[in-house]
Amino acid sequence: MEFLPREVLAALGEATQREAKRRSRLRVHAGGEIWPVLRRWRDGFALDAAKVGHLRGYVDLYEGGRHIATCLIVASDVENGELICTVKRETKVSDRAALDFARDENAPVGYLPSA
Repeated sequence: MEFLPREVLAALGEATQREAKRRSRLRVHAGGEIWPVLRRWRDGFALDAAKVGHLRGYVDLYEGGRHIATCLIVASDVENGELICTVKRETKVSDRAALDFARDENAPVGYLPSA
């Protein structure tokens, strides 16, 4: 088994973070600031700890220019240069109002005006 020097491991970690930042289209918007999301999973996501040291409360999650969700961050801890944010609630953003009735599957899509 081979062991790498600390400098090489640090350089590999930095390269991995740079690649994750470049690849990701996900962004967190909060308090007029914008941060790229390095990784995302079911109950949270990771940000670059060098850019943001602590984050809690409601934030908006964007994919490119499209607003996709509002998240409630309940905890954030720094691990290996990443700010690990734990999300209690994530609400997807819709571009139309929610329906308050059941839509019939065979209902017409639209109505033609009277001639």
